Amino acid sequence: MSFYDIAKEVQDYNFDNFLNNVTEDRIAHILKKDRISKEDFLSLLSPVAEKFLEPMAQKAHNLTMSNFGKSVVLYTPLYISNYCVNRCAYCSYNLDNSINRQKLTMDEIEKECKIIYESGLRHVILLTGESRFHSPVSYIKDAVKIMKKYFNSIAIEIYPLEEAEYRELVEAGVDALTIYQETYDMEVYDKIHLGGPKKDYRFRLETPERACKAGIRGIGVGALYGLTDWRKEAYLSGLHAKYIEDNFPHMEMNISIPRIRPHAGSFTDLQEISDRNLVQIMLASKLFLPRAGINMTTRESAEFRDNLIPLGVTKMSAGVSTEIGGHTKEKESKGDGQFEISDTRTVEEIKNMLSSKGYCAVLKDWE
Repeated sequence: MSFYDIAKEVQDYNFDNFLNNVTEDRIAHILKKDRISKEDFLSLLSPVAEKFLEPMAQKAHNLTMSNFGKSVVLYTPLYISNYCVNRCAYCSYNLDNSINRQKLTMDEIEKECKIIYESGLRHVILLTGESRFHSPVSYIKDAVKIMKKYFNSIAIEIYPLEEAEYRELVEAGVDALTIYQETYDMEVYDKIHLGGPKKDYRFRLETPERACKAGIRGIGVGALYGLTDWRKEAYLSGLHAKYIEDNFPHMEMNISIPRIRPHAGSFTDLQEISDRNLVQIMLASKLFLPRAGINMTTRESAEFRDNLIPLGVTKMSAGVSTEIGGHTKEKESKGDGQFEISDTRTVEEIKNMLSSKGYCAVLKDWE
C-alpha cells in the first residue's frame, strides 16, 4: 500500500456535502482539542471555519512557538536547466513553449554558488526542467558535488527518480526533496498534463516514498493552488504529509502552499484562491500537522509574506531568481524563468525584516 491507494479512494468523496454540513459548534470543539483527526482537518477547511480564522491563528502561532520558536530558515533556489520534455498546460517550461532554453555548465554552476554563498545562505535548492536527456542524474550529481563545497543543506526539485537514483544523490550530498503533485485530482491532473512522463500520476505521487526509502532527510510536498478546488487540494496535501510523517517518522516534513503565478503556459481555467483562503489552508495545516514546517515562497508579495510569519511560517526563500544563470549572467544571456516572482528582496532585506519582527533568520540549521 502507498499513498496512491488513499488518494484514489478519496477521489469520489462528496466534499461539498461534508463541508456544507460543518457547524460553528463543531469548529469551536475542534479548537479545544490537543490533536485533531483528518475529519477535523477537513472541517477546518470548510466555509464556516472562515469565521474562526483569528482563534485558529492564535493556536497555530502557539504551536509554532512550541515546535520551532521564533526562527525562520532562509534558502534560495538555484535553477541550472530549463529544458523539459513535458507538456504541462500551466508551466512556462512546457515543451511546446518558445522560451530561451539553457543549461549551465559546471563552471557556471560554481559561479552561481559563489554568489549565493557570499549572501550568507547555506541552504539551497537545486532545480531543473524535467528532461532526463538534458539533465541526467549524472549531471545533477556533478552539480551537487560542486554545491556541497559551499552549502550545508542541498535540496532538489527535479523530475521523479527511482529509489536507487535518489540513493546516488543522497550519497553525493542531497539531503532534502521538494516535489509538488500540482493537483491531487486525478481527472484534472490528466487534463492538464498533455504529454510526457509527468502524465503518470501514480509515479509522481509515490516519489516521496521512494526518496524516503533511499535515505533522504527532508521532504516537501504540496499542490499548485489555482488549478482546481482549493479545499480538496489542501485536504489531500495534508493527508499526503501526514502519511509520510506516520510511515517515515524520522523525516523532516515541510508543506508549501504556492499559488499559480503568471507564466508562458496556455492554461486559463484557473480557480480563484484569495489571500484569506490561503491563510485558512496554512492555519488548518498547522493545526493538523504541528511538527511540519510551512514554506512560503516568493510567489507571494513581500507584504503578504511578512504578515504570515507569526501564523506559522518556518521557511522562506530570499534573493530569488527563477532564471537560468539568474545570479551571475547578464539579462540577455539568462535562460527564461519558470514563473514571475512577487517578492524580489535580497537576503539582507529579508533578514532585517525578520529581525524587526523579533524573529531570527537561520542561514544554517543542519550539517
